Amino acid sequence: MRNIAYKQEVMNRILALISLVFLSFSTFGNDNKTSLEEYIAFWKDVAMNQMLTHGIPASITLSQGILESGFGNSLLAVKANNHFGIKCHDWTGETFLKDDDKRNECFRKYDNAAQSFEDHSSFLTSRSRYASLFELEITDYKSWAKGLKDAGYATNPEYPRRLIDIIERYDLDQYDVLATNDLIAENSENKMIKPGSDVKNGKIKNNQKSSGKADKTSRAVHTNQNRTRYVIAGKHDTFYLISKEFGYNLRQLNRWNDFPAHKDVLSEGDKVYIMRKRKRIKSDVVYQDIQQNKNLWEVAQEHGVQLKSLLEFSNENSANMAMSEED
Repeated sequence: MRNIAYKQEVMNRILALISLVFLSFSTFGNDNKTSLEEYIAFWKDVAMNQMLTHGIPASITLSQGILESGFGNSLLAVKANNHFGIKCHDWTGETFLKDDDKRNECFRKYDNAAQSFEDHSSFLTSRSRYASLFELEITDYKSWAKGLKDAGYATNPEYPRRLIDIIERYDLDQYDVLATNDLIAENSENKMIKPGSDVKNGKIKNNQKSSGKADKTSRAVHTNQNRTRYVIAGKHDTFYLISKEFGYNLRQLNRWNDFPAHKDVLSEGDKVYIMRKRKRIKSDVVYQDIQQNKNLWEVAQEHGVQLKSLLEFSNENSANMAMSEED
């Protein structure tokens, strides 16, 4: 059994190496090919900076850049400065069409590669489906790699293993340690912890237990009739920015707001609750909105009531109506 496992591991590493070699030759006319070592040397400081400012492991950023862009030599990287394979989605900037899962799929195009690195961080921190990643230890690259796949960043089932193999083959986790040490040193000098970070025994987690109060914020905090506090999202606002500002856990904030899967990005004017919504509200108010065929999540968000409770109320109401009709 050990021999079989060993042979399988060797085969996996060979396949990963073949994949990297294939990517390295995908230069599409680029005569000045970048070696993998040159790519790491050039972008490691940027990746560590993104780790400090956005809470994403430098090793994950680097390994994704290596895998997605063929370490800067792919057609998408050369022609569109896109190092992370991010498609257009809600993008309003320049675009680049390329065959991927389908023909002529739309990808984001940047003025330079540095913008791609910044947008990669913004992409992960602005979408609710990646919120669970920021509860992981920032140096736990294996869980991050698996979490990216689970959240839908890539469809290839081998995606986590490929990232992990690149990280371990080229010791990319050393940059997680370097960035962590920089943050610990900075916190020691300033005698404070950055919002959203937790430094303990040399380890950093992105989740910080909230005191329920914001120390400093320029946002107006509103309270509705259900005694539930919320803020109004601004233009280009994100859960990540709000969580950092108020010191809340990103996943906690997402859970409080019950955002459905299709509502992955905040829009200007959205209500964002900064506390747990209530379980109950005056039934006549809710009933009136339900009678008008309003979306249940919209009703929950409007009145500050938990979606789970609203679903139970709606089901009970439907059952009572059915019984009345039978009578």
